[in-house]
Amino acid sequence: AGADALSLVNTFVGMAIDIETRTPRVSNVTAGLSGPAIKPVALRMVYQCARAVRIPIVGIGGISTPEDALEFLIAGARAVQVGTANFYDPSTAPRVVQGIRDYCLRNRLHLDELIGSLKVPRSRSPQQSTRDSG
Repeated sequence: AGADALSLVNTFVGMAIDIETRTPRVSNVTAGLSGPAIKPVALRMVYQCARAVRIPIVGIGGISTPEDALEFLIAGARAVQVGTANFYDPSTAPRVVQGIRDYCLRNRLHLDELIGSLKVPRSRSPQQSTRDSG
């Protein structure tokens, strides 16, 4: 029993208010927030989860460029998913794949060497950064 992999993350619930009319900007009051706006949160969640579990993680949330995908891989994702960006440009996923290939070739890396390769200074852990910024 148990999961074979984890997908992190999907859309968050958000809202927006028109300050002139003091009404919600969307008819359901709240709506899904996805795309580039959630990438920093998604990256943090992938990084923390990758340190806590031994099963593969699929990084999702704000990926629209090869650089975005590479960040997720370096944070610990074994795969990435392009979602919202595909609605705007259906060629996004193939460009992301090619960009990852180019990066690995340019840096003489195998994809496995990239996954989870974030270099965190010993003097400062991510938990310290979170505590200090709050």
